[in-house]
Amino acid sequence: PTQKYCVLKVMSKKRVVELNQLEHVQSEVEILRMVQHPNVVALYGTFQDSKNLYLVQEYIAGGEVFSHLRTMQYFDLDVTRFYAAEILLVFQMLQNHNLVYRDLKPENLVFSADGHIKFIDFGFAKQITDRTYTLCGTPEYLAPEVIRGEGASFCSDWWSYGILIYEFLVGQTPFVDD
Repeated sequence: PTQKYCVLKVMSKKRVVELNQLEHVQSEVEILRMVQHPNVVALYGTFQDSKNLYLVQEYIAGGEVFSHLRTMQYFDLDVTRFYAAEILLVFQMLQNHNLVYRDLKPENLVFSADGHIKFIDFGFAKQITDRTYTLCGTPEYLAPEVIRGEGASFCSDWWSYGILIYEFLVGQTPFVDD
């Protein structure tokens, strides 16, 4: 009815259960309903049938940050500052809701048609009071305390934020070595 394109995220119920991801899927939906921000994908609705779960989300036309970064190799300083500021605003909003994101990486960010960053995957995000001890995320972006089993907190998100900014400027994460 809005004449706008949407994305239909389809998840097999069987696969969600097999991978023990039901809690993550439920959490993602709750969080996307809770947070509305210009730099976060909008969730328009959810439904299910006997085999699948469906999330109806905003269509974002600009492509994955990951793909653009690989094509360009790195972003210049001013571009990095701009995107870092947009990510910072999302992290501030998440922390105001006591949410830790836990999976910041170029694959979970896309560009809108007008060139703004959008967060698209909230599968590992979680509301916390202090820490959460579930080990999840991408190894190159994990904070030392998470690797040591001391739990993830808001500080863990800021660690991955620093890793991402480094990758934007250099073209690879800082700990790439044999």
